Amino acid sequence: MSAPSEPENTSDPGKNTEPETADAIAQALGTAAARSGLGALAQADQPNGKVLLEAMGGIRGIFEAVLPGLLFLVVYTIDQNLPLALGISVGVAAIFTVLRLVQKTPVSSALGGLIAAGASAVLALVTNRPEDNFVLGFVTNGVYAAALLISIAVRWPVIGLIAGYLMNEGTAWKRNATKRRVFAILTFCWAGMFLLRLAVQLPLYLSGNVEWLAATKLIMGIPLYAPLLILTWLVVRALYRKIPSEA
Repeated sequence: MSAPSEPENTSDPGKNTEPETADAIAQALGTAAARSGLGALAQADQPNGKVLLEAMGGIRGIFEAVLPGLLFLVVYTIDQNLPLALGISVGVAAIFTVLRLVQKTPVSSALGGLIAAGASAVLALVTNRPEDNFVLGFVTNGVYAAALLISIAVRWPVIGLIAGYLMNEGTAWKRNATKRRVFAILTFCWAGMFLLRLAVQLPLYLSGNVEWLAATKLIMGIPLYAPLLILTWLVVRALYRKIPSEA
């Protein structure tokens, strides 16, 4: 008598692939968000100035993000000396990185800024076009905008993945139509910020207006990022108070 055969697995293996992939992406994004300071914002009762400052990396993080670009703008506007302006900008970024290494503080943000500043400077020096110092920034903004828009198109908005992780809900928010809609809108707002930067700065790049290009990069950096960050968290917090986590 032959042994009974095992029941066939008639389920579609592909059905579980999407949620598992989304869970993995959500965990990676959520972990990165928590380490960047958004975890503190998520745990705060009131998103006050101190908490928001911490979410942006503190005073030190703001200086690391702003000062190299600001020095490039000032030096280039005064002297029109591209190597000098780039050298000072990259040098300051390098100093920030070395200080973090010496003090054994998290170095990823400063190191990323240094690599970006160095690569941009090399490109501008090779082409001898000061405006090419901003090309990598255009690429970064374009990639972020595309990724966010694609996440909306495939119905896994990035803000939902991050919020679900930080609110200990995982991807259970997908079962709620209101959360899906709100997260899609918030994700579109973030994509809009990156697209707005491109819409304003690309014409300046094409016209070779380096001074205004450097200035708008600063103006459309933290001054745009910070209000959108706090608005996003206020909406997410209100949403989860109205519709508790299903986890």
